[in-house]
Amino acid sequence: MTSTLAQRIHLMITFVLVVCGTVGGGCLGALWGGWITALVAAAAAGLGAGAGSFLARRQVLAFLRPDATAADRGDGYAQGIADAVLVGIATYQAAAFPLTPDGVSDEERDARRTVAYRIAAHEGLPLPVRVSAAAALEAIDEGHDTESAHSAMKALSLSVYEHRTAR
Repeated sequence: MTSTLAQRIHLMITFVLVVCGTVGGGCLGALWGGWITALVAAAAAGLGAGAGSFLARRQVLAFLRPDATAADRGDGYAQGIADAVLVGIATYQAAAFPLTPDGVSDEERDARRTVAYRIAAHEGLPLPVRVSAAAALEAIDEGHDTESAHSAMKALSLSVYEHRTAR
């Protein structure tokens, strides 16, 4: 089953090809002969573009088919998002537990928290990494001790590593 979006894209491509073929054929026919040659060449070019597009329909729709398993193919997309989550949450942890008392302003801490939550909510993130990221964000948000946040970050980094090597 093909998606409606792929069918619409193919229809638009076909329309553009037929129009361009018709206009190009008409111009070449006008250069070669006259109005009759232009009409014949335009009709032939338009029909040729339409027929070619119709014959290539299956290949075009197969090419435009949405791939739901792109994150599982090992093409690096999900691994990159997982790495970005790890870095985003690590910078939020550094802002939540600074080395010096006045090392991070409240605005910077809020900005890093917002970025970490937005990255962790990305749709392409694998489920085990998403669960570990939620646990790490919860441990950092509690903010009582650095040890629980550190162990949650360790679990997140192990989850990211396991996802990266699970190809």
